[in-house]
Amino acid sequence: MWAMIVKEFRQLRRDRRTVAMMVVLPVLLLVVFGYAASFNVPVIPTTVVGPDAARVAGAMPAPFHVVAVDPAGTMTDASSALRDGRSPAAVVTGSHGVTVLLDGTELFTAQAAIRALAHVAGSPLRAVPVRLDVLYNPALQTSVVMVPGLAGMILLFVGTVITSLGVVRERQAGTLEQLAVMPIRPRDVFLGKIAPYFVVGALDMIVVIIAGVALFHVPFSGSVPAFALGALLFLFVALGIGVLISSVSQNQGQAIQLAIMMLLPQIMLSGLIFPLRSMAAGVRWIGYVLPLTYFVEIARGVMLRAAPIGALWEPFAYLAGLGVVVVFLATLRFRRALAPAGERGWHRPAAALGRAA
Repeated sequence: MWAMIVKEFRQLRRDRRTVAMMVVLPVLLLVVFGYAASFNVPVIPTTVVGPDAARVAGAMPAPFHVVAVDPAGTMTDASSALRDGRSPAAVVTGSHGVTVLLDGTELFTAQAAIRALAHVAGSPLRAVPVRLDVLYNPALQTSVVMVPGLAGMILLFVGTVITSLGVVRERQAGTLEQLAVMPIRPRDVFLGKIAPYFVVGALDMIVVIIAGVALFHVPFSGSVPAFALGALLFLFVALGIGVLISSVSQNQGQAIQLAIMMLLPQIMLSGLIFPLRSMAAGVRWIGYVLPLTYFVEIARGVMLRAAPIGALWEPFAYLAGLGVVVVFLATLRFRRALAPAGERGWHRPAAALGRAA
């Protein structure tokens, strides 16, 4: 038994990646997620419109932070600010008082705003009649907010974990090396590998959305083509990440480790669970580079708020650009992985012909 223990310790010492994940990763996750795991929203960007917009803007209590003031604006302008995602709160002023509009898809932000308005008696607004109206998720149901994001998480799981395991399994079986002696470009190999998973992921997305609408009564208020475009872009990025993971993994264990390292930050830091505004500034920037952050923004915007594609051009553009980068890197990795064996396979016949001549 002692010999087996010594052998395992020696083997573990050689596997530096596993040791790093066992020692460094838990501490890193604790620090990062410790700063991210907060439901308190310290700042609520707010748009103020109407004839008394300037005066009311100066009277808004914390945590409301006025980002736009439009004295000529109307209720329609305030609703558009929420629908397009420019601000999660809007205040409409008029002769009959103040109407506060809240975006119900920003669940914790709306709850923080409601708590702040409940203590409005201590602010300059105490003398103004205040009316509250929650849009897009009036009951503030958690399932309505979570289902669109969970659809993205399922796509991420299929694209990252399943794809990486499938490609690594083929490498361990030796069939990947056989591709090197075939006249196939690395780009064709990449696209061929992700095509089946792309179809499966698209079918999973359809099933999840239909189930969410049917079982949890999640509204689908926006454009189906806009949502489909966002889902396909995100799925393409997720599949590319899975192929990249497989290209640097020697076995399925390493692929699972790297896939988990990619999944956990996206689940915790994308705004799916914890609002980005509640995260510490040093951690929040991580969320802004994760693809799931932008799919969640697209899914909630299209499904719940019926936001037009023009209002969501930034997350669409980011996913498209990231997809190009991921495809380039994955193709490059495949070229490096297949070139040595390919060159040997392709040059042997030429050498044989030279000797025969």
